[in-house]
Amino acid sequence: MIPNIPFENFFSYSPMAYDMVAHVLTLGYAVMLAALFYFILTMKSVAPKYRISSVLSVVVMVSAFLLLYAQAQNWDYAFVYDEGLNQYVRADGASTFTNGYRYLNWLIDVPMLLFQILFVINITGDKFASTRNQFFFSGAMMIITGYIGQYYEVSNAMAFYVWGAISTLFFFHVLYLMKKILDEGKIGMAPGAAKLIGTIWTLFLVSWMLYPGAYLMPAITANLPDGSGVGILPLLDGETAVVARSITYTVADVSSKVIYGILLTVAAQIRSKEEANYDYDTLDTVS
Repeated sequence: MIPNIPFENFFSYSPMAYDMVAHVLTLGYAVMLAALFYFILTMKSVAPKYRISSVLSVVVMVSAFLLLYAQAQNWDYAFVYDEGLNQYVRADGASTFTNGYRYLNWLIDVPMLLFQILFVINITGDKFASTRNQFFFSGAMMIITGYIGQYYEVSNAMAFYVWGAISTLFFFHVLYLMKKILDEGKIGMAPGAAKLIGTIWTLFLVSWMLYPGAYLMPAITANLPDGSGVGILPLLDGETAVVARSITYTVADVSSKVIYGILLTVAAQIRSKEEANYDYDTLDTVS
C-alpha cells in the first residue's frame, strides 16, 4: 500500500536539483524576513486609520518567515547524499518531506491578507463584518480542504482531485469577493489610489492562480518508479516537477504576500496624502 506522503519523497535528486530546491526555500523565508523590516519601518508613513494594514503585513511576515524556515529545514533533514549514486535520497529512518508547513502558514496568512484590503479601501460597518466573515470562512476552508487533498497526491487519485475541487470552489468565492470589494472600493477614490487598486487586483489574480498549478504538479508528473501515482499527463520527470513546484510556490508566496503588501502600503500612502491630508514625508497631518 502506498503511504499518504507527498510525491517529493518518492524521487532521488541530482545535487543540482536538490540545491535548487534548498536555495529557493531559503530565498522564500529570507524575503519574508526582509519584508518584515520594511513593513515595520514604513508603518508610520500612512495615516493612523490605515496602519492596521501594515500591522497585518507584519503578522503575515512573521508567520511566513517562521514556517517557511521550518519548511527549508524539513527539506534538509529529509534527504541524505549517496556518494555511490551521486544522488540525494531518502535514507531509512529519515524524516519525510511535507508541504504541510506551507498549509499551516497559509491558514494563518490568508485571512490576514484578505482582511488587509478592507482597511485600505475603508469598508466599515455591517459590510465590513460580513465581508470579513466570508473571507475568513472561505479562505480557511480553501486551505483546510487543500491540506487534506495533498496527502492523497500519490496514494489516492480520486481523493486528491475531489478535495482539490472542493478547495477550488472556496478559492473562486474568495476571488469573487475580492473583485467585488475592489470594484466598489474604487468608487469615489482619488485617481492615483484607484489605479493602484486595479494593479493590486491583477497581482492578486495572477499570483493566486499559481497555487492550484503547484497543487496539481503531480498530475503532470511521470509515474512513480513502482508504476503508481496520480499523473494523468506525464509531461515532467519527478525531479523536474519537484523543482518546478518549489519555485511556483515560492513565487506565489512572495507575490501574494510581499509585493501585495507593499502595493497596499503605497496605496495607503497615496490615500493618506490625497484624502486624509497626511504627509508621509513629515509623518504629520497637513493643515
